[in-house]
Order: sequence, then structure tokens, then C-alpha cells
Amino acid sequence: MPTILNIDKAGRLVLPKPVRDKLHLAPGDALELEIEGDRVLLSPVRTPAGLHKEMGIWVYRSGKPADQSVVDLIEAGRNERLRETLGRGARQP
Repeated sequence: MPTILNIDKAGRLVLPKPVRDKLHLAPGDALELEIEGDRVLLSPVRTPAGLHKEMGIWVYRSGKPADQSVVDLIEAGRNERLRETLGRGARQP
């Protein structure tokens, strides 16, 4: 999927969202840059599994993309909490 990217005045590139999503890249992730002849190769730097703080919250990263079932489960939990917060479909004791 060839894509043309433009370098801004500060020398920055923006990776399109579909590329970031496919590679599971998030703000703050590191990329390794290699030059091969006249080509530039960017590769995600995957950190080893472990806990680290992101914006003051402890987060576990396995270094691998999450299985879709885990992502779906997290999203379902968020949606349920949102419904309860908004008073829609709140469970009665």
C-alpha cells in the first residue's frame, strides 16, 4: 500500500491512522529508524513485558498486540460503566 507522506517544516512525518492501528502504535511509542541505500525503514520498538506508568497510571504491556477478544471485553466493560453512569440500563440491587 504505497502512501506519500510529506515532511513538515519541523522535519516531522505523520503516520496515517490505519498504519498506526495496524501496527498497534500509540502516542509515546518508539520507532527504530534504519537507512538502507535510499530507503528509510521504520520499525516499532517493542518493550519487554512489564508494568510502567503512563500519565500517572500503572499499565501492563505484554509487548504484543492485544487479542481482539480482550479488546472487545474491555470495550464492553467501558460501555456498561457509561450506561450506569448515565442512568441507562443501571442494574437494580
